[in-house]
Amino acid sequence: MRQIFLLILLFIVGQWLVKALRRADASRTARTGAGDHAGADAHAGARSHGYASGKAAGQLAEPMIRCVECGVHAPKSDSVMVEGQTFCSHDHAKRYAAARPAGRNAR
Repeated sequence: MRQIFLLILLFIVGQWLVKALRRADASRTARTGAGDHAGADAHAGARSHGYASGKAAGQLAEPMIRCVECGVHAPKSDSVMVEGQTFCSHDHAKRYAAARPAGRNAR
């Protein structure tokens, strides 16, 4: 019975220690800032575990658009808009325009 209580106690202490280390790392990242490269390189592992830097945490995700030609979703800043249609590249915009009838045949 004592061994079970000891294992439970060790588990709780271990969880508390992990959370304390994560909090310390997050506060250190917030203090150093996301602008300098040394801080960004030093905390690259922290970001891979789901921790965002102070600058990135305040920004919203960029909207994604769907290419009319191929259906791929691309960031809005990389997209091309032609005649109200959105495309992932200039090549797809040209291909889409070439496939559509123009002039009197267009509806």
